[in-house]
Formats: sequence, C-alpha cells, structure tokens
Amino acid sequence: MNDELYMQLALEIAIKGIGNVNPNPLVGAVIVKDGEIIGKGYHEKYGELHAERNALANCITSKHGATMYVTLEPCCHYGKTPPCTNAIIESGISKVIIGTLDPNEKMAEKGVERLRKAGIEVVVGVLEGQCKSINEVFFHYITQKTPFVVMKYAMTLDGKISTVTGESKWITGEVARKKVHQDRNHYTAIMVGIGTVLADNPMLDCRIENGRNPIRIICDSNLRTPIESNVVKTAKSIRTIIATTKVDIDSHEVYLDNKCQILVIPPKDGRIDLQKLMFKLGEMNIDSILLEGGSTLNFSALESQIVHKVQCYIAPKLFGGGISKSPVGGKGFSEISNAVKLKNSMITQIADDILIESEVDYSCSQE
Repeated sequence: MNDELYMQLALEIAIKGIGNVNPNPLVGAVIVKDGEIIGKGYHEKYGELHAERNALANCITSKHGATMYVTLEPCCHYGKTPPCTNAIIESGISKVIIGTLDPNEKMAEKGVERLRKAGIEVVVGVLEGQCKSINEVFFHYITQKTPFVVMKYAMTLDGKISTVTGESKWITGEVARKKVHQDRNHYTAIMVGIGTVLADNPMLDCRIENGRNPIRIICDSNLRTPIESNVVKTAKSIRTIIATTKVDIDSHEVYLDNKCQILVIPPKDGRIDLQKLMFKLGEMNIDSILLEGGSTLNFSALESQIVHKVQCYIAPKLFGGGISKSPVGGKGFSEISNAVKLKNSMITQIADDILIESEVDYSCSQE
C-alpha cells in the first residue's frame, strides 16, 4: 500500500476547503480497503462535519478493517461537531495514518491516544511537511492567538511600486493578479493603510468565481477615511473594520451609520499600535490577514514584527526614477544588522512575472 500516494490525495482534497473553513484547519481524509479507495471527504465549511466524518459517510462499502489517511490528527473533543475519534472507532476502521499532529492545546496527542486505546493502529508523520504547510495559518493562530500576516506587494525588476508620477496599475500581468484574488479568498482579512485608500480608492474585494470577500481592515490613525470611498459605501455588504486611535465617539458616528466597525487601538509613536491591533483581531476570530499596504504601513508592520510571510511579485519592467516608491518605506533600518531576515524562499513563475515567497525570521532581529 502506497501511504504517500493516498496521503497526497488527502492533501489535494483538503485544499478544496480554502476560503470556507477559517479559523478551522484544512483537512482531507481518504479511506482505503484491500487496495481500493472506498471513501473520501474534506472539511467543507466552518461549523459543519469534519473531513473524517465526511469520508466515512461517503464510503461505498463496509469500513470494517479499512485504513484511513487523514492530513491532521482527528479531534477528540466536542466543539461545533462531535469528536471524530468516536466516529472512527465506531466505524470499524483498523488503522489510521496521520499526516501531522494537531497543535491545539485541547489535543496534545489525545486523538492518537484515544484511537490506540481503542485498539486501532496509528502511524504519524506521512508527508508531514506538506500537511503542516497547507495549515500554516491554523498552526500559527491556534498557538499564538493572533492572525497570520502575509505582506504582499508587486514591484518592477528595479524595485519600484509606482512610476515617478505615482502610476501603479498594472505592474504585474493578469495571471499574477488572479493569484492575488485567490489569496484574498484564502485569507480571512485584507489590510491597508489610509494612504492606500486616499490614493487608490480600492474595493479590496475578491473577484473570482464563488470567491469570498475578505474582511477589510483600514489602518486609519486619525480617522480620515472618506465617507464617499468605496470601502465605506460598500460596508453594508462587505464587512469593514476601521482601526483608529481616535477615541472621540462623535467622530465614529458617520462610519457606524454606514455599517463600518470602529476599533479604537492605543497609539504607539503617534500611530496605531499594530501588535495590540493583532491581538484584538485575534480575539475577533480573524486568523489571517493579507497585508496589501503601501510602503509606510509595510515598514511599520515589519518594525512591529507582525508579518510572518512575504509575497513579492516581480514584473519584468523597469520604471527608474529616484523618487519612485519602493515596497518598504518608512524610516528604514539604519544598520544592515537590523534588517529583517527572510528564509525558506520559494520562487514560482507566473506567466511573465515571478513570485518569491519567504518566511520572516525575527530570531536574529535587534530589539
């Protein structure tokens, strides 16, 4: 029996849940008996049945003596649905192969222990790296209680995000822009600064078929978001949060009337304290953010150490210009030793453009 082959299939099924299960993890399950797949399923929507129960329900023959392949350790506690371990034990499954353990403190390998106590053989760690990778958001959020933040920007080969006149549409091609909208569907929220709202008047929506609009978060310390802006005008249909340092309730009223939410966050150096904002958003079940800010907010986010991953789209173009903006502005770091370090970079060709994705490594950063 090819364990990796069946686990790979479970992974492919799991990602069908993208955009529908947050803040739950993406999970896929495949049930095999006598060398044939007899059932498969995935976690389809938050609050509904988990992958294991869907796979069991979809079986075309008796499950007794079969092997289940599941990308994440089956749950053993009651939440919005009953424990999956109970269903597995009752089904007659004799072996469970797990991609990776669940980091949830409610679990602590209790799912594996529960299955083994019931006489089921359990194997852990098949395609573990891939199983962790599809749930980088969940693994971060469930342990840190703050959103997983992906800083995304597009630039030219000479490092510019706009021309000398401020023109920026479009730097990358259509295929790369479609990938961005897929990520807007993947991550729970999208965040920009007031500068982006004033300059571009963006919609910050998701424009793919059957896509889900992300929650829009505007960092606006002094509450300057125009009432006629697209984000305010459409707040009735797309959840919109404006984070500000202004405590004056009267200044909030016009935004509340337009169905925006106002979050008052304490200031730090005259601006929103981004770390405190992240903790507040985490309490609101926002597990992930696609940061599409301008150069000022990008630097502030890196300086505050809230960014966990960077997506850099590079277009084969050269803008030139000494005053043309770069992706990360602000005051900058004065010494090379203070620079934000990136690691585990992956490079993907997307039509004519290139995407570089890197994890942010704060372990060596200066305080």
